[in-house]
Amino acid sequence: MLGALQSPGLAALGVAAAALRPLLCGLPGCRAPRRGLGQEPRQHPDSRLQLRLPEAAEAARMVLERARPSPPLRRFIACPDLARAVHASLECGPARGPEPVVLECEPGPGFLTRTLLNAGARVVALESDRAFLPDLQSLENSLHGQLEVVYCDFFRLDPLGCGSMKPPAMYSEKLFENLGILAVPWTADVPVKIIGFLPQKKERNTLWKLIFVMYERSSIYRYGRIELNMFVSEKEYKVLTAKPGELRSYQALSVLWQTACEIQLLHMEPWSSFLTNSKTRGLAIPKSMLLPNDHLCLVRMTPRRNLFTGGMTTTNSSTFILMVKQCLAKRKSKLIDRLNSWSPGSGSKLLRDLEIPENIITGNLYPEEYRRLFEAMEHSKEFSQSWLYDEVLENNRNINF
Repeated sequence: MLGALQSPGLAALGVAAAALRPLLCGLPGCRAPRRGLGQEPRQHPDSRLQLRLPEAAEAARMVLERARPSPPLRRFIACPDLARAVHASLECGPARGPEPVVLECEPGPGFLTRTLLNAGARVVALESDRAFLPDLQSLENSLHGQLEVVYCDFFRLDPLGCGSMKPPAMYSEKLFENLGILAVPWTADVPVKIIGFLPQKKERNTLWKLIFVMYERSSIYRYGRIELNMFVSEKEYKVLTAKPGELRSYQALSVLWQTACEIQLLHMEPWSSFLTNSKTRGLAIPKSMLLPNDHLCLVRMTPRRNLFTGGMTTTNSSTFILMVKQCLAKRKSKLIDRLNSWSPGSGSKLLRDLEIPENIITGNLYPEEYRRLFEAMEHSKEFSQSWLYDEVLENNRNINF
């Protein structure tokens, strides 16, 4: 829960933000604990038997045979060249310490899984569809610890509220405990790399949920700077990396993700290169009227070591999220008008102190300037009254998780 903020003028935002995130409750684990992963040196791929990759037609048949009636839309890699290209993009050079744990979300027929295993990686496969589990578990049993398969939906980790829960929904605390993954300081090296596809129908909501728990350092981010390597639609990638002045795409998510993470485009691939579980074998490409959306983009999002320095803390970061969201709700509005709505007459001095033009619009302010603005407001005596409470309550229902 949010504690007392240094600036009462932002206290209402903190109170409202705190109400959005109930405390998580622990539940019994789904499997017996195993030895810690990522602690052994990587074996050279030439020293082990290479796993056979199924042909694309074979992978397609596996997916269609296991498809449930009206299943949630999923995409899979089913081309050896694409799988190798993805693996090559994920390689970062020799590790200085223990290898990070690799969590692959929704591997399905296991095409990328086998490619990663052939390269010597140790993989935890998180699969939510029981139909794919027997083949993955058979592969697990043949590899003597290099692969671990867990019946789990990564995108349903840590649901709001408390109560009984059955896999594939799960709490991250129990998942990481069972895998032997220990928490490390935020400034330490990346302990876990996660690979997968963002759920197409919940892509924007998932990005909001992930950024919220990152700023809180809750859920998976209790364990350190968890690196995401996710396939996202091209239109959402354009939003994540948009620059000030690009008013069609520069949004609150742009500022929040760029402030929190180093974002790197690893690979772009046409939608047609991927296999879907659609019975009609259609591509099911989401429509986009304003932004290009011809590709899926493999994007690496690595949390910044210095995220929680200066005035940013896990206590007030939820307030920063809501401040940015409100400022960019109307990207052509003047920033000074927004500031004066929170503390009448205080905006001009604050902007002069930060050397920000008084006539700037909210859609032209850089992410680092939003952070400086927030930190200045936190320490400003002028923002001593709550002018935000009613507006925050009105807008809370518009925040997506």
